[in-house]
Amino acid sequence: MRPDRVAEARRGDYCCAMTAKEKLHQVVEGLSEPEAEQTLDYIERRHRRDPLIDLLDNAPSDDEPITSEEEEGVRQARSEYRRGEVLAAEEIRREIA
Repeated sequence: MRPDRVAEARRGDYCCAMTAKEKLHQVVEGLSEPEAEQTLDYIERRHRRDPLIDLLDNAPSDDEPITSEEEEGVRQARSEYRRGEVLAAEEIRREIA
């Protein structure tokens, strides 16, 4: 509990309002060890997220029809992927930097 909330509680004028961190702490205390491990893993992954991935995840859906050229490009890219002809994101960043 935050120091200012402790002082309020001691005076008796502490309300039921909790900060988000206080609520989170309370929820975490109720987790089993496996649940805590899964939750920690999720939080750590969220902190390591690439901003580009977030941008793409939140991009609006493309509702335009796909052209035959685009379909061929997708087939070609998938074929290259299956053959292992791919670059890691870090390699691409180095190339365009």
